[in-house]
Amino acid sequence: MTEREKMLAGEWYNAQDEELLTLRRKARLTMQALNATRDDACAERTSLLQQLLPNAGSKLWIEPPFYCDYGEHIALGNNVFFNFNCVVLDVAWVTIGNNVLFGPNVQLYTATHPLDAQQRRSGLEAGRPITIGNDCWIGGSVIINPGITVGERSVIGAGSVVTKDIPADVFAAGNPCKVIRYLHSSP
Repeated sequence: MTEREKMLAGEWYNAQDEELLTLRRKARLTMQALNATRDDACAERTSLLQQLLPNAGSKLWIEPPFYCDYGEHIALGNNVFFNFNCVVLDVAWVTIGNNVLFGPNVQLYTATHPLDAQQRRSGLEAGRPITIGNDCWIGGSVIINPGITVGERSVIGAGSVVTKDIPADVFAAGNPCKVIRYLHSSP
């Protein structure tokens, strides 16, 4: 397996592999161009977003600055909004449903490192996928850790650190994030 194949399979891989370095450099150059666009440059932003996030649905809106590792490992549904300064570390797949809102400074981390210091010094890392269901709202400055699933229609309160899966139809908040209450399905 290549290091990229290992990475996407959730195995330990070498992040300094030449193919991965090249892909990250390409993404960073595209992000730099995106983050430098003027607010009235909608066509240019759309073109750059299509290059950076080829697996995005329609009606994607991202307020720059935006940061990710690769971009091509992010699958976005329709009508997704990222507010300012969001980070998506997509060393594993990040799958986001339709009609999902992200507040400012949201961070999605698929990357993980060995807990053992000696193993960490080897430079190997791994990734665990993140899935966010349809119709979710992720509040400002939320951190979602590797391997997490957030169920459909759930809301994560601002400043939360999500360390365990969150079921559908709940309001969850805190550090660590926990279910506060169940939500009614109607507005």
